[in-house]
Amino acid sequence: MTLHIGMVYDLRSAYLAEGYAPEDVAEFDAETTIEAIVAALSGLGHRVERIGHGRELCRRLAAGDRWDLVFNFAEGRRGRSREAQVPALLELFEIPYTFSDPLVCAVTLDKAVAKRLVRSAGLATPAFRLVNREADLAALDLAFPVFAKPVAEGTGKGIDDRSRIETREELAAACRRLRQRFRQPVLVEEYLPGREFTTGILGTEDAARVLGTMEIRARSNAPTLDYSFEMKERCEEFVEYTALERGPLRAEVEALALAAYRALQCRDAGRVDIRLDRQGRPAFLEVNPLPGLNPAHSDLPMIAAQNGLSFDGLIGAIVESALERVPGAGRPATPKPS
Repeated sequence: MTLHIGMVYDLRSAYLAEGYAPEDVAEFDAETTIEAIVAALSGLGHRVERIGHGRELCRRLAAGDRWDLVFNFAEGRRGRSREAQVPALLELFEIPYTFSDPLVCAVTLDKAVAKRLVRSAGLATPAFRLVNREADLAALDLAFPVFAKPVAEGTGKGIDDRSRIETREELAAACRRLRQRFRQPVLVEEYLPGREFTTGILGTEDAARVLGTMEIRARSNAPTLDYSFEMKERCEEFVEYTALERGPLRAEVEALALAAYRALQCRDAGRVDIRLDRQGRPAFLEVNPLPGLNPAHSDLPMIAAQNGLSFDGLIGAIVESALERVPGAGRPATPKPS
């Protein structure tokens, strides 16, 4: 089945050329990632067209361009619902696309909203509070140490060696710094001191299945024990990634990850971050419904490789999952009006 597939993405170099700072575009993709996905889709027999970011998608849609399927992994630039912008546009024009819908993309980027939904499903997640103004600190009743980070960022943005906090004075300073820098509330949660994992998942609803789980360990030369922005940017130097051995712990971690993924109604593929609490029990941290897809450096392709699934196989599985939502998949794209 040959499809005309459009690709929507945010290219890091394009935003840097517009004057954005490196941290501003840390979630965006490198040219090598785009090329790898194009090659994978082409190798699967599809006709691939690079569209670019959401604003270019708007222009193309207004001009009448259409595709059988859009492979969407655009992060968006501003706002806590930025990952929902492209899916919303595609739904408006009734064009099928990969990955989660607008509601899920918005809900999961706001870590506090995601944690509330996960907790309401009876799943473990560390206690947390939101700090949006100074008065919120006075009412904060969490046990120290705590961990502070922006509520709606990814790629470890805002996380560094000051994120683990021991006192109220440190917390007040951290919240002021983060609110000023990111212009959004600060998520403060009880610190989990145990091992950290990320679980890859493929599929949708009842068809969702665990691909595998990878442990994330800071090397001895890392600037912090926690998975910070600097560590993610320099992961080859600071981080050790290993497949979690099979056994009761892996079964617990993966059961929680899959339950959270389903509770949040993610689609096609994603990653769920899990950490152990003081008693060694797994707890949900966050989910990424638009996982990084760099074949060499992103977590989901690494998990796939550890479990015998090639990069082309991973991309193919994502497309196959998306096509299950498309009646008459593979029909020719609607022609552009003359």
